[in-house]
Amino acid sequence: MIKAKVPNTYVIIFTVILICAVATWLVPGGNPQTWQVLSALYEGFSDQAGIIAFVLIIGGAFWIVNSTRAVDDGIMKFISKVQSLERFALVRNLGVGNIVIVLVMLLFGLFGAVFGMSEETIAFVAVVIPLARSLGYDDITGVCMVYVAAHVGFAGAMLNPFTIGIAQDMSGLPLFSGIEYRILCWSVLMLITISFVLIYASKVRKRNILSPGIQESRGEENLETLPVRNAWICFALLTAVIALFSVFYASDCVIRIGQSEIHAPWLLWTVDALFVLSSLLSLRNSARMFILNLLMFTIVYLVTGVMGYGWYLPEICALFLGLGIASGFAAGYTPDRISKEFIAGAKDIFSAALIIGFAAGIIVILENGEVIDTMLVSMAAALEESGRVGALGTMYGIQTFINLFIPSASAKAAVTMPIMAPFSDMIGVSRQATVLAFQFGDGFTNMITPCSGVLMAVLSVAKIPYEKWFRWVWKFILLLIAVGFLLLLPTLYLDLPGF
Repeated sequence: MIKAKVPNTYVIIFTVILICAVATWLVPGGNPQTWQVLSALYEGFSDQAGIIAFVLIIGGAFWIVNSTRAVDDGIMKFISKVQSLERFALVRNLGVGNIVIVLVMLLFGLFGAVFGMSEETIAFVAVVIPLARSLGYDDITGVCMVYVAAHVGFAGAMLNPFTIGIAQDMSGLPLFSGIEYRILCWSVLMLITISFVLIYASKVRKRNILSPGIQESRGEENLETLPVRNAWICFALLTAVIALFSVFYASDCVIRIGQSEIHAPWLLWTVDALFVLSSLLSLRNSARMFILNLLMFTIVYLVTGVMGYGWYLPEICALFLGLGIASGFAAGYTPDRISKEFIAGAKDIFSAALIIGFAAGIIVILENGEVIDTMLVSMAAALEESGRVGALGTMYGIQTFINLFIPSASAKAAVTMPIMAPFSDMIGVSRQATVLAFQFGDGFTNMITPCSGVLMAVLSVAKIPYEKWFRWVWKFILLLIAVGFLLLLPTLYLDLPGF
């Protein structure tokens, strides 16, 4: 029996470009496109140059941070601390295993929601699966604790630059606006996910399906100690920089929540003080703990900058590039090592950046072929009688279907948002709701589509056959899709901040 092979993402995108070019010959009023299917790729890259640079810089910066093994060390210490609480009766009654599952899933759910952790879960699966086994669970539980938690958090994200940032930019919305309702969505989705995993994990332990000898204890991995001297120097330099920045800019801070504005000159100084205090405490531990602190406060400064100063892609790029350089310096890297790690990270995520440019070529063909308006009018007419609920549900379904073949969030945003955003205006649905439909449609099916390189890598690390994973996860994915639709409905009927 010959198995059907899913084409490469680039083949899919170029095929769509060809189909769009053919449509310019068939749609009334279209401007026929021919050799432009090739020049559209260049124009697509030019149009999305800012987003492509953003993705490459973020990828390079996070690669430097990950290369220091600071995140690995932090998670391993976190798990060890939780296990040590077993001496307390309350903890024993709740179950150490249940507590570890909940805390680890919340941690990775936040990682997915805040900075879009995805590929990074591959390494952590290898760390957490032995823990899951030692607690009496199976490998699927270990995968859920890391990969599933991060991707459900990714779907319900509040600050994810790779989904919300790009989609809102292409929809003409303020960066990370509507965060209040997204926090609620994230909480609901994580509650459902954690409950589902806890029920499954409990059944696994009761059935005692693990083979003899698999419940082996694990010790902390010994990581090479990083020199703390460089971390202290880095701390001193950063303290001077942020103090100087605050002198000039603290008074300009204006927090905008909905229609209200709060002048908050104290906010930046408060964050600075917390950074200094937490850095001193982390440096007493190790250089890696200081790097983790840098990562945490990068997120804090990101939120402060976006809400108080209207930061956008250039400022966010600068912030994360600074994180990467500071982390490398704190780890004792030479400038050459920092450069090599950054290039490795940019190279690792280059395919995603390349897809953004290719996908933008689709919009170039549709725009130059003058068929977008005709398509939008036709879509609006087709869905006019279905009402806003039906139209929003259709957009959600389209995003979910596309994600089965193009799992890259950045690529889908480039393909769909320039069309969906103006279409939502025509049918009376807020652009913010359209972005939320994109989020949900992008996130859930990532955990089941064989086109996802991250999923296949995780299953390979966990040694779980795809067929087994599919049989286990498909009902859960359908549940998430249904819950996602229910969470979209309030955006049509309630006056929500930012929507």
